[in-house]
Amino acid sequence: MIEEPVSAPVSEHAEPEPIPSFDITISRERIRIAVALFYFCQGLAFASWASRIPDIKSALNLSDAQLGTLLFALPLGQLLTMPLSGRLVTQYGSHRVLCVAAPLYALVLTCIALVSTGWQLGLALLAFGIVGNMCNIAVNTQGVAAEQLYSRSVMTSFHGAWSIAGFTGALIGLLMINLHVDTYLHFWIILICVVINTVINQKYLVRHVVTEQRKTSFFTKPDGVLIQLGIIGFCSMATEGAMFDWSGIYFKDIVRAPSSLVVVGYASFMIMMAAGRFLGDWAIRRIGRRTLLQASGCFIFVGMGIAVVFPTVTTASLGFMLVGLGVACVVPSIYSAAGRNANISPGVALAMVSSVSYLGFLMGPPLIGYVAELASLRYSYAVIGLFGLMITTLISMTQVVKNEN
Repeated sequence: MIEEPVSAPVSEHAEPEPIPSFDITISRERIRIAVALFYFCQGLAFASWASRIPDIKSALNLSDAQLGTLLFALPLGQLLTMPLSGRLVTQYGSHRVLCVAAPLYALVLTCIALVSTGWQLGLALLAFGIVGNMCNIAVNTQGVAAEQLYSRSVMTSFHGAWSIAGFTGALIGLLMINLHVDTYLHFWIILICVVINTVINQKYLVRHVVTEQRKTSFFTKPDGVLIQLGIIGFCSMATEGAMFDWSGIYFKDIVRAPSSLVVVGYASFMIMMAAGRFLGDWAIRRIGRRTLLQASGCFIFVGMGIAVVFPTVTTASLGFMLVGLGVACVVPSIYSAAGRNANISPGVALAMVSSVSYLGFLMGPPLIGYVAELASLRYSYAVIGLFGLMITTLISMTQVVKNEN
């Protein structure tokens, strides 16, 4: 099996670092498929939860405000666990953490279906966020390690698998609802799928040789390059959060689309984001990662600009498509760059970048609401468009991402 490179402390008495070995009976393509399937299963579990939110809201008789407050428990759990997840991955290996966390993530999903009060839902979502973050750091560390087997970028295709899982999970949820399958049974079906995937594909994951780790603290003297990568990720995730939570409202209130077309904006964004992730590795090989990120920021800026200046169904849909194309490769690219950091182990580096980036998901949607309350939703989206300009500027002014292929 492949062994993840692990940084050992440098000293006179340090033992030689283990030399990674490769089992020639396992092709790198098979490893890539296994890692992609773990991405897919994580996306499937999250999308399954999202598809059942209306049912859970009705079952608990929650108001919009109550549900909105409880939903904060999920990202809170993810954010609080960032340092722990990085340390666990570094100490025990991403393959071990992933093989435990992936089934546990789906198991916590089934627990959500059992809640009977609001506070129980909040606790379940907090646990869902905690385990989900462990999956996130572990699977992205696997993605970085699998990419090292290739002489080219493959990271964006892994995130493409997560995006496809989002569509699949939504379709499965719709099917379950139409077949009147209760939420608990629905989530158990997802758990069985995740467990089967773990059993079949765990042996194809990139292995991690556990050695004495470099003593780095998550909270002391953070790496400047990783902070810059995190800020770029923040801009991208804030844009994603704005599109996830507000695109339907934008089409309803600003574009004034018919009810049957309100979902077109969100669908346009999601389709292009998924397509962009599957095309991203090819684009990186052709023009380089740095150039692609500069173009990505421009796509976000121009796409938001079109949607704001020309708020019709056709033009806004085109603008949202450009935004989807723009955000597609930003997070996979900065994760790939973070995982290659020479000073910090991949798990801790990804946790640092994720911590800063994920604040975008937390702050982006509320920022939209505050600006919309003061002015208009069009102004809110104009502000989000500026995040695209910030991405291009940060990439152009720094060397945090090089133009490697």
